[in-house]
Amino acid sequence: MPWNPDVYNQFKNIRFKPFFDLSDLIIAETPMKAVDLGCGTGEQTAILTEKFPQADFTGIDSSPEMLEKSKTLENERLHFKMATTEEMLTGNENWDLIFSNAALQWSDNHQTLFPQLISKLKSNGQLAVQMPYQPGNTLNQILSGLAEEEPFKTYLNGWNRPSAVLTIDEYAQLLFENGIVELNLSQKVYPIIAEDHDTLFNFISGSAIIPYLERLDEEQQKDFTTEFKKRIAKSFPKLPAIYAFKRILMYGRKK
Repeated sequence: MPWNPDVYNQFKNIRFKPFFDLSDLIIAETPMKAVDLGCGTGEQTAILTEKFPQADFTGIDSSPEMLEKSKTLENERLHFKMATTEEMLTGNENWDLIFSNAALQWSDNHQTLFPQLISKLKSNGQLAVQMPYQPGNTLNQILSGLAEEEPFKTYLNGWNRPSAVLTIDEYAQLLFENGIVELNLSQKVYPIIAEDHDTLFNFISGSAIIPYLERLDEEQQKDFTTEFKKRIAKSFPKLPAIYAFKRILMYGRKK
């Protein structure tokens, strides 16, 4: 099941708030060779290019559907290519800025991933990353729990996707040990006010639920989403509901 940029962008305003908070941590320098990991449609990468006029940006994403939207945005300082974060790490390029907004939660083993990312920074290079704190977010908890129960565990052949996202304390230690200074690390709630339960389901349907649904046939998808919606309603009995969506933001420089 491919990513659907139209579904994802239904919550564009909500998803842009942490992006702007993260980008405000970056210090403009000349020159600056930058990469945006998990750039999606490229819209946010284009905003970064305008915000930092002395920087050249490369947006990287593994979804052809998302990157299709980026074609009209390219210019002499902004380019896109299809690749995974892991593929980028095998290359020979080094960067003055590694930026990633709401993407690295899809990569595994952060204890290994983040030292590899830091190794791709030039001396004094900047790291700016934002991720949803999946282990602490109710919809992610419902999703993971549902996949462990029958009949869905059988439908999924026992597959589940435990979150790779660490605690804020673990990231602080990991970045410190790998030479990141001027560390600015925070966990922040970006509340979603939902007038109905479908709003909450639609929010996660554009992201975290996709790997589950793509492993199910059409009837199984219906069963899974029906039960998921029931559990959302049970977890949020009062409407309108506030969903305290937690995100981790981190910034620092390489020594």
